[in-house]
Amino acid sequence: MSAPTTAPTGEQHVITHGAFRAVVTQVAAGLREFTVDGVDLTEPYPESVSPPFANGIVLMPWPNRVEDGLWSLDGKPQQLDITEPARHNAIHGLLRYAGYSLVERQPNSVTLGAAVFAQHGYPFHLATTVRYELNDSGLAVTHTVQNLSAAAAPVAIGTHPFLTIGDVPTEQLTLTVHASSHFEVDDRLNPIAELPVADSRYDLRSGRLVGELDFDDAFGGVETVDGVSAVLRAPDGREVRLAQDENHGYLQVFTTRDFPKKGGHGLAVAIEPMTAPPNAFNSGLGLKWVEPGRTWSVGWGIQFQA
Repeated sequence: MSAPTTAPTGEQHVITHGAFRAVVTQVAAGLREFTVDGVDLTEPYPESVSPPFANGIVLMPWPNRVEDGLWSLDGKPQQLDITEPARHNAIHGLLRYAGYSLVERQPNSVTLGAAVFAQHGYPFHLATTVRYELNDSGLAVTHTVQNLSAAAAPVAIGTHPFLTIGDVPTEQLTLTVHASSHFEVDDRLNPIAELPVADSRYDLRSGRLVGELDFDDAFGGVETVDGVSAVLRAPDGREVRLAQDENHGYLQVFTTRDFPKKGGHGLAVAIEPMTAPPNAFNSGLGLKWVEPGRTWSVGWGIQFQA
């Protein structure tokens, strides 16, 4: 039996494969570190702190926000707990602070599981797993959701990785996103329209320096190129690539200039794969209704190209 831990993210699961190394946390099944030859491919944070800006956590059974935490099920209003008080929204799902159990562990992979029980605004019981596996290309992640309820359950899945190439200043990295639409939002960051990115500052299809970006925005119309939806490129040509399967039709780009780094705070960019956009419980966009007893699996990953 492992010794008790006082880390805010619980037990730390280390996996390796060749030059790749990852650390996955018990709490929120988060990706705390991911490196190649010691170079960070995601923004790391110390074991002694909670994930800054939701860094690396799993967002389930919805990513992003539900406006006012309110939605309708069979004509009856459902009120989720308000977890973003400043904007009066329910944010990032129900497992953000959940402790996951170890399901399986190999030298290059770890699978963690957690249950979603019926609660305020979400009267469903789900069994979920997250599998992180290192391979020759990088990291592959698989999420499964089994509906243990008597009725179909609405589910959307997201994750919150901050991508980087750790020996290059983030400002000098170029971000390309293969997305044709952008969600316009109100002052509480809830979507009010989905618009084409063409001829707007949201068109990242040809690449832009991260140092020029100021985003907390969802994108739709995601098209993958060889399975890749977004690329972060260093001046020397190295690339970190976000891979998304056909279930992930959306992603979020979030930049902050207040991310805690060694020696102070600085710029970081989250590129978040999502199966549905913000407020999907109300719009229905990308929302998956998992039938009783059925299981839904989705996948994404982070690839490195030298």
